[in-house]
Amino acid sequence: MHLSISCLLVSLVGLAQAVSYRRTDNVVGEEFDDFFEYQAIPDPTFGRVTYVDRTTAVAQNLTFAKDNTFILRADGKQVLLDPSGPGRNSVRIRSRKTFTTHVVVFDVRHMPEGCGTWPAVWETQEEGWPVGGEVDIIEGVNNIGTNAATLHTSPGTFASTSLVQMTFKQQDCNWLVNGNAGCGALMRDQLSFGPSFNANGGGHFAFERTPRYMKVWFWPRSAGNVPRDLGTQYVNPDTWGIPAVFFPDTSCDFEKMFSAHHIIINLSLCGEWAGHPAIYPASCPLTCVEHVNKNPTAFKNAFWDFKAIDIYQRDTRVCKNKSKRSAM
Repeated sequence: MHLSISCLLVSLVGLAQAVSYRRTDNVVGEEFDDFFEYQAIPDPTFGRVTYVDRTTAVAQNLTFAKDNTFILRADGKQVLLDPSGPGRNSVRIRSRKTFTTHVVVFDVRHMPEGCGTWPAVWETQEEGWPVGGEVDIIEGVNNIGTNAATLHTSPGTFASTSLVQMTFKQQDCNWLVNGNAGCGALMRDQLSFGPSFNANGGGHFAFERTPRYMKVWFWPRSAGNVPRDLGTQYVNPDTWGIPAVFFPDTSCDFEKMFSAHHIIINLSLCGEWAGHPAIYPASCPLTCVEHVNKNPTAFKNAFWDFKAIDIYQRDTRVCKNKSKRSAM
Protein backbone atom coordinates (compact mmCIF):
# COMPACT_ATOMS: atom_id res chain seq x y z
CA MET A 1 0.00 0.00 0.00
CA HIS A 2 1.30 3.46 -0.91
CA LEU A 3 0.25 6.61 0.97
CA SER A 4 1.59 10.11 0.32
CA ILE A 5 3.16 11.88 3.28
CA SER A 6 0.28 14.38 3.37
CA CYS A 7 -2.30 11.57 3.43
CA LEU A 8 -0.39 9.82 6.19
CA LEU A 9 -0.39 13.00 8.26
CA VAL A 10 -4.12 13.41 7.78
CA SER A 11 -4.72 9.84 8.86
CA LEU A 12 -2.64 10.40 11.98
CA VAL A 13 -4.07 13.70 13.19
CA GLY A 14 -7.61 13.38 11.85
CA LEU A 15 -9.49 15.48 9.35
CA ALA A 16 -10.48 18.08 11.94
CA GLN A 17 -6.83 18.93 12.55
CA ALA A 18 -5.48 18.38 9.04
CA VAL A 19 -2.75 20.81 8.05
CA SER A 20 -3.84 23.53 5.66
CA TYR A 21 -0.55 24.81 4.21
CA ARG A 22 2.37 23.01 2.56
CA ARG A 23 5.89 24.45 2.38
CA THR A 24 6.82 25.54 -1.14
CA ASP A 25 9.98 27.52 -0.37
CA ASN A 26 12.64 27.04 2.31
CA VAL A 27 15.05 29.97 2.04
CA VAL A 28 18.27 29.44 4.01
CA GLY A 29 21.80 30.82 3.66
CA GLU A 30 22.99 31.02 0.06
CA GLU A 31 19.46 30.31 -1.19
CA PHE A 32 18.60 33.94 -0.36
CA ASP A 33 20.56 34.99 -3.44
CA ASP A 34 18.43 32.72 -5.63
CA PHE A 35 15.07 33.53 -4.07
CA PHE A 36 15.60 37.31 -3.95
CA GLU A 37 16.82 39.88 -6.46
CA TYR A 38 18.76 42.99 -5.43
CA GLN A 39 17.05 46.30 -6.16
CA ALA A 40 19.61 49.01 -6.89
CA ILE A 41 16.95 51.72 -7.08
CA PRO A 42 16.40 55.17 -5.56
CA ASP A 43 14.78 54.82 -2.14
CA PRO A 44 11.02 55.50 -2.59
CA THR A 45 10.89 56.78 1.02
CA PHE A 46 13.67 59.32 0.35
CA GLY A 47 16.06 57.77 2.86
CA ARG A 48 19.71 58.74 3.18
CA VAL A 49 20.73 55.47 1.51
CA THR A 50 22.01 54.19 -1.80
CA TYR A 51 20.67 50.72 -2.54
CA VAL A 52 23.39 48.70 -4.25
CA ASP A 53 23.42 45.67 -6.54
CA ARG A 54 24.48 42.19 -5.48
CA THR A 55 28.06 42.51 -6.74
CA THR A 56 28.62 45.68 -4.72
CA ALA A 57 26.84 44.29 -1.66
CA VAL A 58 29.03 41.18 -1.58
CA ALA A 59 32.24 43.12 -2.29
CA GLN A 60 31.53 45.54 0.57
CA ASN A 61 30.30 42.78 2.91
CA LEU A 62 26.83 44.33 3.06
CA THR A 63 25.36 40.87 2.52
CA PHE A 64 26.77 37.54 3.63
CA ALA A 65 25.28 34.09 3.13
CA LYS A 66 26.53 30.79 4.52
CA ASP A 67 24.99 27.69 6.11
CA ASN A 68 21.88 28.90 8.00
CA THR A 69 22.83 32.58 8.05
CA PHE A 70 21.95 35.51 5.81
CA ILE A 71 23.19 38.97 6.80
CA LEU A 72 21.96 42.24 5.26
CA ARG A 73 23.47 45.48 6.54
CA ALA A 74 24.21 49.14 5.89
CA ASP A 75 27.75 50.39 5.33
CA GLY A 76 29.53 51.20 8.59
CA LYS A 77 32.85 52.50 7.26
CA GLN A 78 32.47 55.51 4.98
CA VAL A 79 32.07 59.13 6.10
CA LEU A 80 29.78 60.86 3.61
CA LEU A 81 31.56 64.13 2.86
CA ASP A 82 29.08 65.52 0.34
CA PRO A 83 25.78 66.27 2.11
CA SER A 84 23.99 66.40 -1.25
CA GLY A 85 25.75 63.34 -2.69
CA PRO A 86 24.76 59.66 -2.59
CA GLY A 87 23.54 58.24 0.71
CA ARG A 88 25.06 55.49 2.82
CA ASN A 89 25.21 52.19 0.95
CA SER A 90 22.52 49.73 1.96
CA VAL A 91 20.54 46.81 0.53
CA ARG A 92 16.99 46.18 -0.62
CA ILE A 93 15.99 42.72 -1.88
CA ARG A 94 12.73 41.52 -3.45
CA SER A 95 11.43 37.99 -3.97
CA ARG A 96 11.36 36.84 -7.58
CA LYS A 97 8.02 35.13 -6.94
CA THR A 98 4.72 36.72 -5.96
CA PHE A 99 2.14 35.37 -3.52
CA THR A 100 -1.57 35.72 -2.75
CA THR A 101 -3.00 33.27 -0.18
CA HIS A 102 0.01 32.06 1.80
CA VAL A 103 1.83 31.82 5.10
CA VAL A 104 5.38 33.09 5.54
CA VAL A 105 7.52 32.50 8.63
CA PHE A 106 10.61 34.62 9.32
CA ASP A 107 13.17 33.19 11.75
CA VAL A 108 15.16 36.30 12.66
CA ARG A 109 18.15 36.42 15.00
CA HIS A 110 18.83 40.16 14.75
CA MET A 111 17.22 43.24 13.21
CA PRO A 112 18.84 46.63 12.50
CA GLU A 113 18.95 48.97 15.47
CA GLY A 114 20.19 52.49 16.13
CA CYS A 115 19.32 56.14 15.61
CA GLY A 116 18.20 56.81 12.05
CA THR A 117 17.46 53.17 11.18
CA TRP A 118 14.28 52.12 9.38
CA PRO A 119 14.24 48.33 8.90
CA ALA A 120 11.29 46.68 7.18
CA VAL A 121 10.00 43.31 5.99
CA TRP A 122 6.93 43.81 3.86
CA GLU A 123 4.88 42.70 0.87
CA THR A 124 3.60 44.69 -2.09
CA GLN A 125 3.32 44.95 -5.86
CA GLU A 126 5.34 48.05 -6.66
CA GLU A 127 4.01 48.64 -10.16
CA GLY A 128 0.98 50.91 -9.86
CA TRP A 129 1.31 51.30 -6.08
CA PRO A 130 -0.84 51.96 -4.03
CA VAL A 131 -3.16 49.96 -6.28
CA GLY A 132 -2.61 46.37 -5.18
CA GLY A 133 -1.95 47.32 -1.57
CA GLU A 134 0.94 46.88 0.83
CA VAL A 135 1.39 44.86 4.03
CA ASP A 136 4.18 45.78 6.44
CA ILE A 137 4.97 42.75 8.60
CA ILE A 138 8.07 43.89 10.52
CA GLU A 139 8.77 47.61 10.72
CA GLY A 140 9.87 50.38 13.03
CA VAL A 141 12.31 53.27 13.37
CA ASN A 142 14.97 54.67 15.69
CA ASN A 143 14.65 51.86 18.29
CA ILE A 144 11.24 53.31 19.21
CA GLY A 145 8.50 51.14 20.69
CA THR A 146 7.34 47.75 19.47
CA ASN A 147 6.87 46.19 16.05
CA ALA A 148 4.26 47.76 13.79
CA ALA A 149 2.18 45.78 11.28
CA THR A 150 0.44 48.05 8.80
CA LEU A 151 -1.80 48.00 5.72
CA HIS A 152 -1.55 50.67 3.01
CA THR A 153 -4.25 50.77 0.33
CA SER A 154 -6.20 52.88 -2.10
CA PRO A 155 -9.22 54.67 -0.56
CA GLY A 156 -11.87 52.37 0.86
CA THR A 157 -10.18 50.18 3.48
CA PHE A 158 -10.59 50.48 7.25
CA ALA A 159 -9.08 48.25 9.91
CA SER A 160 -11.52 46.77 12.40
CA THR A 161 -10.56 44.55 15.31
CA SER A 162 -10.99 44.14 19.06
CA LEU A 163 -7.82 42.20 19.86
CA VAL A 164 -6.16 43.28 23.10
CA GLN A 165 -2.74 42.18 21.82
CA MET A 166 -2.47 45.26 19.60
CA THR A 167 -2.91 49.03 19.66
CA PHE A 168 -4.03 50.83 16.50
CA LYS A 169 -2.22 53.99 15.49
CA GLN A 170 -4.86 54.70 12.83
CA GLN A 171 -7.73 52.69 11.34
CA ASP A 172 -8.01 54.26 7.88
CA CYS A 173 -5.65 52.39 5.53
CA ASN A 174 -5.96 54.99 2.74
CA TRP A 175 -2.48 56.10 1.67
CA LEU A 176 -3.78 59.66 1.17
CA VAL A 177 -4.64 60.05 4.87
CA ASN A 178 -2.11 61.40 7.37
CA GLY A 179 0.92 61.20 5.11
CA ASN A 180 0.45 57.53 4.14
CA ALA A 181 0.53 56.39 7.77
CA GLY A 182 -1.71 53.43 6.88
CA CYS A 183 -3.76 51.44 9.38
CA GLY A 184 -0.92 50.41 11.63
CA ALA A 185 -1.14 48.24 14.72
CA LEU A 186 1.55 48.18 17.39
CA MET A 187 2.26 44.84 19.02
CA ARG A 188 2.09 44.74 22.80
CA ASP A 189 5.13 42.47 23.19
CA GLN A 190 8.12 44.61 24.22
CA LEU A 191 10.49 42.01 22.73
CA SER A 192 9.09 42.42 19.20
CA PHE A 193 11.38 45.23 18.01
CA GLY A 194 14.79 46.85 18.31
CA PRO A 195 17.44 46.33 21.00
CA SER A 196 15.09 44.28 23.21
CA PHE A 197 14.39 41.90 20.33
CA ASN A 198 18.11 41.53 19.62
CA ALA A 199 19.15 41.08 23.25
CA ASN A 200 16.69 38.18 23.50
CA GLY A 201 18.16 36.38 20.50
CA GLY A 202 15.41 37.45 18.11
CA GLY A 203 12.37 35.33 17.41
CA HIS A 204 9.79 34.19 14.87
CA PHE A 205 7.35 36.35 12.93
CA ALA A 206 4.59 34.66 10.92
CA PHE A 207 2.12 36.20 8.47
CA GLU A 208 -0.99 34.56 7.03
CA ARG A 209 -2.87 36.15 4.15
CA THR A 210 -6.24 34.90 2.91
CA PRO A 211 -9.12 36.57 1.02
CA ARG A 212 -10.95 36.93 4.36
CA TYR A 213 -8.29 38.07 6.81
CA MET A 214 -4.63 38.78 7.48
CA LYS A 215 -2.84 37.79 10.68
CA VAL A 216 0.62 38.41 12.14
CA TRP A 217 2.11 36.40 15.01
CA PHE A 218 5.30 36.97 17.00
CA TRP A 219 7.07 34.53 19.32
CA PRO A 220 10.24 35.67 21.13
CA ARG A 221 13.17 33.29 20.97
CA SER A 222 12.71 32.50 24.65
CA ALA A 223 8.95 31.86 24.42
CA GLY A 224 7.60 28.52 25.53
CA ASN A 225 4.66 28.60 23.12
CA VAL A 226 6.50 28.59 19.78
CA PRO A 227 4.43 26.29 17.52
CA ARG A 228 6.06 22.94 16.93
CA ASP A 229 5.20 22.95 13.23
CA LEU A 230 7.29 26.05 12.43
CA GLY A 231 10.04 25.07 10.02
CA THR A 232 8.38 21.77 9.09
CA GLN A 233 6.82 20.72 5.79
CA TYR A 234 3.25 21.53 6.89
CA VAL A 235 1.76 24.21 9.14
CA ASN A 236 -1.71 24.83 10.51
CA PRO A 237 -2.05 28.45 11.72
CA ASP A 238 -5.41 27.60 13.29
CA THR A 239 -3.42 25.95 16.10
CA TRP A 240 -1.14 28.94 16.75
CA GLY A 241 -3.41 30.83 19.11
CA ILE A 242 -4.50 34.45 19.00
CA PRO A 243 -2.36 36.51 16.61
CA ALA A 244 -0.53 39.64 17.71
CA VAL A 245 -2.21 41.57 14.87
CA PHE A 246 -5.46 40.70 13.10
CA PHE A 247 -7.00 42.41 10.06
CA PRO A 248 -10.44 40.96 9.13
CA ASP A 249 -12.19 41.83 5.86
CA THR A 250 -15.21 43.36 7.61
CA SER A 251 -14.37 46.84 6.28
CA CYS A 252 -12.27 45.95 3.25
CA ASP A 253 -12.55 43.83 0.11
CA PHE A 254 -9.15 42.14 0.36
CA GLU A 255 -9.47 40.40 -2.99
CA LYS A 256 -10.08 43.76 -4.66
CA MET A 257 -7.55 45.82 -2.71
CA PHE A 258 -4.60 43.40 -2.58
CA SER A 259 -2.92 41.85 -5.61
CA ALA A 260 -0.16 39.22 -5.82
CA HIS A 261 2.74 40.51 -3.74
CA HIS A 262 6.51 40.29 -3.67
CA ILE A 263 8.29 39.91 -0.31
CA ILE A 264 10.70 42.80 0.28
CA ILE A 265 13.44 43.19 2.90
CA ASN A 266 15.33 46.44 3.23
CA LEU A 267 17.15 48.82 5.53
CA SER A 268 16.59 52.52 4.96
CA LEU A 269 18.08 55.37 6.98
CA CYS A 270 16.23 58.57 7.91
CA GLY A 271 13.70 59.19 5.14
CA GLU A 272 10.06 60.20 5.52
CA TRP A 273 9.53 58.34 8.80
CA ALA A 274 12.79 57.77 10.70
CA GLY A 275 14.12 61.18 9.71
CA HIS A 276 10.97 63.19 10.31
CA PRO A 277 11.76 65.98 12.81
CA ALA A 278 8.81 64.94 14.98
CA ILE A 279 9.96 61.29 15.03
CA TYR A 280 13.77 61.45 15.17
CA PRO A 281 14.47 61.36 18.94
CA ALA A 282 16.03 64.30 20.74
CA SER A 283 18.31 61.77 22.45
CA CYS A 284 19.89 60.92 19.08
CA PRO A 285 22.88 62.96 17.86
CA LEU A 286 22.72 65.84 15.36
CA THR A 287 19.97 65.74 12.77
CA CYS A 288 19.18 62.37 11.26
CA VAL A 289 20.92 63.10 7.95
CA GLU A 290 23.97 64.61 9.66
CA HIS A 291 24.20 61.57 11.91
CA VAL A 292 24.12 59.21 8.93
CA ASN A 293 26.69 61.27 7.04
CA LYS A 294 29.23 61.70 9.84
CA ASN A 295 28.97 58.64 12.11
CA PRO A 296 29.51 55.41 10.14
CA THR A 297 30.51 53.37 13.21
CA ALA A 298 27.11 54.13 14.75
CA PHE A 299 25.67 51.59 12.30
CA LYS A 300 27.65 48.55 13.43
CA ASN A 301 24.40 47.03 14.76
CA ALA A 302 22.32 48.08 11.76
CA PHE A 303 21.99 44.61 10.24
CA TRP A 304 19.48 41.84 9.61
CA ASP A 305 20.42 38.25 10.49
CA PHE A 306 17.98 35.68 9.12
CA LYS A 307 18.17 32.02 10.02
CA ALA A 308 15.45 31.06 7.54
CA ILE A 309 12.33 32.13 5.69
CA ASP A 310 9.66 29.49 5.02
CA ILE A 311 6.78 30.11 2.61
CA TYR A 312 3.69 27.91 2.70
CA GLN A 313 0.76 27.74 0.29
CA ARG A 314 -2.59 25.98 0.40
CA ASP A 315 -2.31 22.21 0.08
CA THR A 316 -5.18 21.45 -2.29
CA ARG A 317 -4.39 17.79 -2.80
CA VAL A 318 -7.13 15.39 -1.76
CA CYS A 319 -6.35 12.13 0.01
CA LYS A 320 -8.40 9.15 -0.99
CA ASN A 321 -8.73 6.31 1.45
CA LYS A 322 -7.58 3.70 -0.99
CA SER A 323 -4.92 1.08 -0.88
CA LYS A 324 -3.08 -0.27 -3.85
CA ARG A 325 -1.00 -3.31 -4.16
CA SER A 326 2.55 -2.51 -5.11
CA ALA A 327 4.17 -4.35 -7.96
CA MET A 328 6.61 -6.95 -6.76
